[in-house]
Formats: sequence, structure tokens, C-alpha cells
Amino acid sequence: MKIPADGLKGLKENWSKDLVSGLIVSLLALPLSLGIAQASDFPPIMGVLTAIIGGTIVALLAGSQLTIKGPAAGLIVIVAGAVSEFGGGTTGWSMALGAIVVAALLQILLGFLKLGKLVDYFPHTVVHGMLGAIGFIILSKQLHLLMGVNPVHTEGIMKGKPLVEPLELFRALPDSFRSLQENQEHKEIFLIGIICLLIVFGWTVISDKFLKKIPAPLAVLALSIPLGALLGFGKIDGGLLKVDNIFKAVDFNVSFDGFSKPGVFIKYVLMFALIGSVESLLTVKAIDILDPFKRKAKANKDLVAIGVGNAVSGVLGGLPMISEVARSSANVNSGAKTRWANFFHGTFLILFVVILVPVIELIPKVALAAILIGVGYKLASVKEFVHIFKVGWWQLLVMVSTTIAILLTDLLIGVGIGLAIKFIIHYMGGLPFRYTFKPDMEFLQDKDRTIVYIRSGAVVTNLPGIMKKLETLPKGQTIFFDLSECFLVDHTSMETFKAFQREYIEDGGRCEFTGMDRHKHISKHEFSTMFLPKNIRADIKSRRTGAVTERRKDDPNHEHRIN
Repeated sequence: MKIPADGLKGLKENWSKDLVSGLIVSLLALPLSLGIAQASDFPPIMGVLTAIIGGTIVALLAGSQLTIKGPAAGLIVIVAGAVSEFGGGTTGWSMALGAIVVAALLQILLGFLKLGKLVDYFPHTVVHGMLGAIGFIILSKQLHLLMGVNPVHTEGIMKGKPLVEPLELFRALPDSFRSLQENQEHKEIFLIGIICLLIVFGWTVISDKFLKKIPAPLAVLALSIPLGALLGFGKIDGGLLKVDNIFKAVDFNVSFDGFSKPGVFIKYVLMFALIGSVESLLTVKAIDILDPFKRKAKANKDLVAIGVGNAVSGVLGGLPMISEVARSSANVNSGAKTRWANFFHGTFLILFVVILVPVIELIPKVALAAILIGVGYKLASVKEFVHIFKVGWWQLLVMVSTTIAILLTDLLIGVGIGLAIKFIIHYMGGLPFRYTFKPDMEFLQDKDRTIVYIRSGAVVTNLPGIMKKLETLPKGQTIFFDLSECFLVDHTSMETFKAFQREYIEDGGRCEFTGMDRHKHISKHEFSTMFLPKNIRADIKSRRTGAVTERRKDDPNHEHRIN
């Protein structure tokens, strides 16, 4: 297939398909952006502002063609935590913006230093565990809001004590249910919430081709707005969404007074920069796979673009943005061809907030809670835990440990605990400490054949070094991977090797794996972690030591080198 042109030429060739895709994605992005901002304790209109900046500014700078930039559910917990720890309300919002702007500058620096590849060092099981925990945290609050109770405010449940910890929020659900039974307004809110939930979870089973083209969040708004008007939600305090005029709301809203709390400020700068970058770059990699034209994104360029967008968004009052996976997938599925689809998505959102504000203010807040419950359920999906279990119980242990640690502590500590458990498992599986980040490998090459010896271990932390060397191999030859002395090959490495094999064969070469007959697999999954038993590792170490000794006897000046 002919790869679509970039820039103005690409716009001229593909404007019609990109325009349609941009419209479809904007209809999905509008309710999600409003809901994410509300759940993050930001003014709802600021969620749309973030998506507008991601579409109209970042789209033109990005290193990826089909990703959609905007606010993400995966950052809700971090943003809301920053607002709360900086004092809450307008003050907390302004100080959180300061941390977002500094984090954005850090993202730009990481991009210019070409550190976008650092995402490859981040174990996917830890990422899945983090997203699972975020899903549970979203559910812990939105389930209360579904029943008309806002537990984080002082007028909340449990004797007026504001609740913010997820486990507390789950324990307090029976109190909210009792409040629901005693309050007629709460019953009406809950009724619309349940109807919205039925749409969120039931939309996928609809067979009508026309209806399936409508995003489920848009269908939720289309039904909840007239129902809210019918039940008189305008008279219920906090029943309907309240948005500011975007022209009045956009201002120099950032405050750097958060520097007065250096510990808190640094913590959130790091979380915005690192977790936002990891989520964004993982989405970029995922959309590369979905791209029908198999274009490869420029990770560092995309990271710089995201940083620029976050800096602008943070100064003006918006949320941090990433390359968002659900909207990006919808963009691909809608037939987008170039970056202009993201630009059109941002342009349509401008039209919506200029023309449709009276309609937006008819949206019941409980409708956004229902949409976010759907998002939280997907993030914490049982299917994801089952899938990881099929990959292997080692991976499941890391994922579950990360999720539980985050729920019991906070995001940064929980991710750190997940990473520590991942490293401990690697060492227990036989990985020598010295090769945690440095690959132990050697090439033997002749005219048209290369044998790649990977020894000691291939794990997510030394995988970038391995792949960097593999990228230097000439195309169209025969490659044999010899893993007979590789003590441990983790799931991410095995999956990456198989992807390399597939691409190399597609380019006209031959690629095979050997030396895996003595390895044990931790599951039947094709990419499961495999390791050599302890006695075989000991034998290999003994033979290596003896071989080096013999070489040194023959040549005292010999140095054993790793290519």
C-alpha cells in the first residue's frame, strides 16, 4: 500500500477521510474529556481545552501519525491527588498546574536527550498493575457518585469525614446505599445512572450497524440529557454539569507556589513526567501495530511534542495529556490516514465548546460518572488479570503486587514495589546481577549467516541493549539465535524476539531460534518466561570459567570481550 504523505500534501490527499475520523473521535472525546476533568477535580471545561491543545498544536509536532492526544483516565488519580495535597479548590488546582508545567519541561528535555526508548525498560506487567489499581481507584469514587453521594466533600458520608483513600471508599459503599434509600433525589440520580451504565456496558452487543457507529459515551449523553430534564435535575444542587465559558476560563492560571512544599512538588513532577511519558509512549507503540501502513513513530519527537502540549495546557489551566489509547484506536478504526485526523478532532471540539455550551450544561453529572465507571472497569478488568495469568504466574505476581501496593500506599511507592518484585524474580530465575541492564551477547558472522549468542539473561531491563545491537544486522541474511546459555528469558523479551523474527522474515531474511530444549517454561503461553534449571546454570558457569582460564593460559594478554 502507498504510504500517505505527511504535511500539507497529506492533507490534500486524505482530508475527507481524516475529517470524518476527526469528527467521530471528537464525539467520543467530548464526554470523556469532561468526565476526566471532573474526576480530577479540575474545571470540566479544562478537559476539553486539553484535548483541543492536543489536537490543534501537538498534532502538528508529533512523531506519530494516528495517535490522539488528550486527557487520560490513567492520570486521574495523580491529578486529583496533586490538587488535594496542594490544598484543594482553586489554590490546589493552580499549584497542580505548576507541577504539570515543570513536568512538561522535563518531558521535553527527555525527548531532546533521546531518552524516549527508556519506556522499553519499564516492565509491562508493572504498567498493567498500575492501570488496574487506577481502575479500582476510579471505581471507588464513581460508584458513590452514581448514587448521588460525593464522599470526598465534608458533606459526605461517615459522620461528615471526607473520604479519599480507595479502600475507605469501597468500605463506605453500604453507607451511600443507605443514603440512596432515604433520599428521593438520590433515587432519581441513581435511576439515570443505572440506565447510563446499561448503555456503557451493553452498547457492544448491539447489532445495528448504524448504532454501532455511535460512540457509547455519546449515546449516554443523548439519552441522559432528556431524562435529566424530565426528572428536573436542574433543580437538584450539583445535578447538572456546570462549565465555564472557555474564553473566560482560559487565562494564565498556573501558580508555582507549590515550590513551598518541595517534597510534594517534586513527587508530582516526577509522576506527571514519568508515568505520563510511559503511558503515552506505550500507546504510540500499540498504535504502530494497528497502523495499516506499518509506519514507525519517532518516540523522542513525540515525547517533545507531548511536553510542549503539556506546558501550554498547564499554563492555561488544562490537564496533562498523553497519547490516549481508546481514542487513538477509534481513530485508526474510523479510517484515519494522517495526523490531520487529530487536528480535525481538536477543531471540532473548539466548535462544540463555542456553540454547544447550553447543551453541555444539560448533562447530568451522574452520566459522566457512569462513563468513568466503564473506563475504570476496563482498566481493572478481570480479563486482563486472567490474560496475565495465562502468560505466567510470575507475571501475575508482579501485576497483582503492584495493584495491591498502590491501593495500600500511593502510586509512586506502589510502582516502586512492583519494580522491586520484578527484579527479585529475575534474580531468583538466574539472571546475574551484572547483566541487569547490560546484555551478555556475541555475534559470529560470515558472508550470509549470523549466529547471535545471547547468554546470562534477556529481560526487559537489558532488552533495549540487545535490540540496539540486533538493529545493526544486515537485512536478507540468515540469523540463528542461540539461547542455550541464556539463563532467563522473560515474557517481554520473548515477545520482542518473535516480533523481530516476524519482521526480519517479512523483509526477505531467515530467522530461527535454537538452544531452548533444556529450558523450563512457567506456562503454556507462546511468549511465557523460560529459564534454565539451577544445575544446568551451574554447569554452564563452570564451563565458562574453565574456558576463560584456558584462554588466559594460552595468551596472558587475552581479554574476554563481549561484542
